[in-house]
Amino acid sequence: MTRWMCGIDGDTATFDRVEDLMTHQAAEHDRIECKVCGTVVPDGYFAIKHAFEEHSRAEYVRAYEASAAEVRRREEIKEEIEEAADIREVVNRLDESR
Repeated sequence: MTRWMCGIDGDTATFDRVEDLMTHQAAEHDRIECKVCGTVVPDGYFAIKHAFEEHSRAEYVRAYEASAAEVRRREEIKEEIEEAADIREVVNRLDESR
Protein backbone atom coordinates (compact mmCIF):
# COMPACT_ATOMS: atom_id res chain seq x y z
CA MET A 1 0.00 0.00 0.00
CA THR A 2 1.29 3.46 -0.91
CA ARG A 3 2.00 5.73 2.02
CA TRP A 4 1.38 9.41 1.42
CA MET A 5 3.95 11.79 2.94
CA CYS A 6 3.17 15.40 3.76
CA GLY A 7 6.46 17.04 2.77
CA ILE A 8 5.44 20.61 3.69
CA ASP A 9 8.38 22.36 5.36
CA GLY A 10 10.09 19.02 6.02
CA ASP A 11 7.01 17.43 7.63
CA THR A 12 7.51 13.67 7.28
CA ALA A 13 4.07 12.62 8.57
CA THR A 14 2.73 9.74 6.49
CA PHE A 15 -0.80 8.54 5.87
CA ASP A 16 -2.38 5.39 4.48
CA ARG A 17 -5.13 7.38 2.76
CA VAL A 18 -4.55 10.37 0.52
CA GLU A 19 -7.70 11.99 1.95
CA ASP A 20 -6.06 11.94 5.40
CA LEU A 21 -2.96 13.60 3.95
CA MET A 22 -5.00 16.33 2.27
CA THR A 23 -7.01 17.00 5.43
CA HIS A 24 -3.78 17.16 7.44
CA GLN A 25 -2.18 19.63 5.03
CA ALA A 26 -5.22 21.90 5.00
CA ALA A 27 -5.87 21.76 8.75
CA GLU A 28 -2.42 21.49 10.32
CA HIS A 29 -0.27 23.76 8.16
CA ASP A 30 -0.49 27.51 7.71
CA ARG A 31 -2.28 28.79 4.67
CA ILE A 32 -0.10 30.45 2.07
CA GLU A 33 -0.57 33.45 -0.19
CA CYS A 34 -0.38 32.83 -3.92
CA LYS A 35 2.50 34.86 -5.30
CA VAL A 36 0.63 35.39 -8.57
CA CYS A 37 -2.71 36.76 -7.37
CA GLY A 38 -2.55 37.08 -3.57
CA THR A 39 -5.29 34.52 -2.87
CA VAL A 40 -4.75 32.70 0.44
CA VAL A 41 -5.06 28.92 0.13
CA PRO A 42 -4.17 25.84 2.18
CA ASP A 43 -0.64 24.65 1.51
CA GLY A 44 0.06 21.37 -0.26
CA TYR A 45 -2.36 19.93 -2.80
CA PHE A 46 -4.80 22.84 -2.65
CA ALA A 47 -2.02 25.36 -3.33
CA ILE A 48 -0.78 23.32 -6.28
CA LYS A 49 -4.33 22.95 -7.61
CA HIS A 50 -4.90 26.71 -7.32
CA ALA A 51 -1.64 27.56 -9.07
CA PHE A 52 -2.17 25.28 -12.05
CA GLU A 53 -5.88 25.80 -12.53
CA GLU A 54 -5.99 29.56 -11.99
CA HIS A 55 -2.70 30.61 -13.57
CA SER A 56 -0.60 29.77 -16.60
CA ARG A 57 2.64 27.86 -16.31
CA ALA A 58 4.49 31.03 -17.32
CA GLU A 59 2.87 33.04 -14.50
CA TYR A 60 3.78 30.30 -12.03
CA VAL A 61 7.39 30.09 -13.24
CA ARG A 62 7.85 33.87 -13.02
CA ALA A 63 6.21 34.28 -9.60
CA TYR A 64 7.90 31.30 -7.96
CA GLU A 65 11.14 31.29 -9.97
CA ALA A 66 10.39 27.62 -10.64
CA SER A 67 12.32 25.39 -12.99
CA ALA A 68 10.63 23.22 -15.60
CA ALA A 69 11.42 20.19 -13.43
CA GLU A 70 9.72 21.79 -10.41
CA VAL A 71 6.63 22.57 -12.49
CA ARG A 72 6.48 19.01 -13.83
CA ARG A 73 6.87 17.56 -10.32
CA ARG A 74 3.98 19.62 -8.98
CA GLU A 75 1.83 18.70 -11.97
CA GLU A 76 2.61 15.02 -11.31
CA ILE A 77 1.69 15.39 -7.63
CA LYS A 78 -1.62 17.04 -8.55
CA GLU A 79 -2.45 14.32 -11.07
CA GLU A 80 -1.46 11.48 -8.72
CA ILE A 81 -3.60 12.87 -5.90
CA GLU A 82 -6.59 13.53 -8.14
CA GLU A 83 -6.46 9.96 -9.48
CA ALA A 84 -6.48 8.51 -5.95
CA ALA A 85 -8.49 10.94 -3.83
CA ASP A 86 -12.14 11.40 -3.04
CA ILE A 87 -11.99 15.20 -3.11
CA ARG A 88 -15.60 15.54 -1.96
CA GLU A 89 -14.76 13.57 1.20
CA VAL A 90 -11.88 15.94 1.97
CA VAL A 91 -14.00 19.04 1.40
CA ASN A 92 -16.76 17.62 3.62
CA ARG A 93 -14.27 16.81 6.40
CA LEU A 94 -12.80 20.30 6.24
CA ASP A 95 -16.26 21.90 6.26
CA GLU A 96 -17.24 19.83 9.32
CA SER A 97 -14.12 20.92 11.21
CA ARG A 98 -14.92 24.63 10.87
